[in-house]
Amino acid sequence: MADPSSYRPRNVPTSPGVYRFRDGDGRVLYVGKARNLRARLSNYFQPLARLHPRTASMVTSASSVQWTTVETEAEALTLEYTWIKEFAPRFNVVFRDDKSYPYLAVTMAEEVPRVFVTRGTHTRGNRYFGPYTNVGALRETLDLLLRVFPIRSCSVGVYRRAASAGRPCLLGYIEKCTAPCVGRISPAEHRRLAEQLCD
Repeated sequence: MADPSSYRPRNVPTSPGVYRFRDGDGRVLYVGKARNLRARLSNYFQPLARLHPRTASMVTSASSVQWTTVETEAEALTLEYTWIKEFAPRFNVVFRDDKSYPYLAVTMAEEVPRVFVTRGTHTRGNRYFGPYTNVGALRETLDLLLRVFPIRSCSVGVYRRAASAGRPCLLGYIEKCTAPCVGRISPAEHRRLAEQLCD
């Protein structure tokens, strides 16, 4: 059992990023993302009595922590997902068939794909990212993603009503959607944007 203070890092950046706790054999025990790496990592190096038992077990099993900085939270979410998939860390929640955990879904099976947070059944042809433990953080990340990749996130009903009325919904007005419902972008262009979000 390691003393976390023995490997507490100095000079952690305040930028967004993804971090990995490793054990003495180099195995990745836990992967996490942060808007501010310094603030997030400092939470792990509190007195053990203040930590959740599972977190205390993780930090005492680890012998080092590393991080990679990124430009945006959206990049951090993608990298976190990639590393969890690659390393399958034992302290991460990776019960992929457990519908109680949220996923980010992109409905590539639809003519005009949409993105949303779901806990439901997975549909063939759609893309799913997750699972994630913090639905609030996932919704914040989705909000950031829509600024970069403004694809539709509305329900089928909202989309049809906007198309019938010839006016986009609020997201179209605030430029968090390219409003394919009213022809501001073609379905093909919109699909390319959705593909870029998935990549």
